[in-house]
Amino acid sequence: MSLDRARSLIRDVPDFPQPGILFKDITPILGDPPAFQAVLDGLQAKLTGKGFDRIVAIESRGFIFGAALADRLKIGFSPVRKLGKLPYTTHKIEYALEYGTGVLEAHVDAVTPGEKVAVIDDLLATGGTAWGAGELVRQQGGTVGAYVFAIELAFLKGRARLNAPVEALISY
Repeated sequence: MSLDRARSLIRDVPDFPQPGILFKDITPILGDPPAFQAVLDGLQAKLTGKGFDRIVAIESRGFIFGAALADRLKIGFSPVRKLGKLPYTTHKIEYALEYGTGVLEAHVDAVTPGEKVAVIDDLLATGGTAWGAGELVRQQGGTVGAYVFAIELAFLKGRARLNAPVEALISY
């Protein structure tokens, strides 16, 4: 199946999470098995054969794609979460969002030094969250080999903040 169906299912939600933001809602894709499979197939194609050791996925929608991809690729999976959500000792980093700032955390052993990592999320906007996840990978001695997204809001130029190859399946 092509990505056309997945693209047609992405729902625009105005003024979420605050006024002036047009949120791209992927939940209809998740509820449509052929569309979800097409997105996973497309993301997997971006990663296959490139020597990745681990998927680092960003809370929360990135977990949906990241865990499935790690399983398909038979590689490790590590979550990057918002402040205060992980139970063990963490590394932290503050990052800029398109509508404020935030703090991300990863367990101190989320990445083994020397690992080649793909950072996965559902959407690339201004790049702040992905940049933060990449910095956490580097703090732990890993290398970000790619940032991979289901959706990119190209007009926000988020890929310019990221210092590794950027791949996206659907671009606006």
